[in-house]
Amino acid sequence: MGFINGSLLAIGGGKLDRKVMATFRKEAGGNEAKLVVIPTAGVINNKIDSTGIIKKFKDFGFTDITILHTDNPEVANSDAFIKPLQKATAIFFTGGRQWRIADGFLNTKAHLEMFALLNRGGIIAGSSAGATIQGSYLARGDTKNNQIMMGDHEEGLGFISNIAIDQHVLVRNRQFDLFEILKKHPQLLGIGLDEGTAIHVKQGTFKVIGPSYVLVYDSSFWSREGTDLKKIPTEDQRFYFLKSGDQYNLIKREIIKN
Repeated sequence: MGFINGSLLAIGGGKLDRKVMATFRKEAGGNEAKLVVIPTAGVINNKIDSTGIIKKFKDFGFTDITILHTDNPEVANSDAFIKPLQKATAIFFTGGRQWRIADGFLNTKAHLEMFALLNRGGIIAGSSAGATIQGSYLARGDTKNNQIMMGDHEEGLGFISNIAIDQHVLVRNRQFDLFEILKKHPQLLGIGLDEGTAIHVKQGTFKVIGPSYVLVYDSSFWSREGTDLKKIPTEDQRFYFLKSGDQYNLIKREIIKN
């Protein structure tokens, strides 16, 4: 996992659910939260809607908000740039194209400060591209378009190891797309997030929050009504759904049964 004290929130895109964002604010420190928003995935030609970003997060109860963007790893390696991260209790990656985040931040001092934030008990969240970038394998990381599952960028920020995270899964009928990655990299756990729905990762487990579903691709199959009478696909074609409140053990790769 790479950290012990902090947590992650990976959100499947679309409209941000208030229950999901309430969890984010609580884990960030509530009224004392110091939030850094990284809009890099959606920034083109350095045009940033700072006013809109700040308004959005103020609507969710945040008051101390810093916007941090670069597409240049030299900048992300500078001491001046990383100062807000050293004070932050929370980071939020907005949506767009996840390869832009990798280009600006991967293997830089800023990247290391993100792990430091987690280790001191903070939270890192992100929606859509901001969810996928949290994994170790970067799904849909091609610079040409977002339909190429295994593109010219394949390394995420790795806050969760041995995992590939996809988003907008049910809304966009993407539920079969992760199999392309898992066929070549069967050691990976696949996680598919539908819009508005998230996994909250903490101490080796995750809990589902939000109105839709999370899809798990771990070569097994699970159903609330059992499997005895079901015709189960082969291991390389299996996935199953989890809903709000369900929990999963990332270490053992199995459902936590209530």
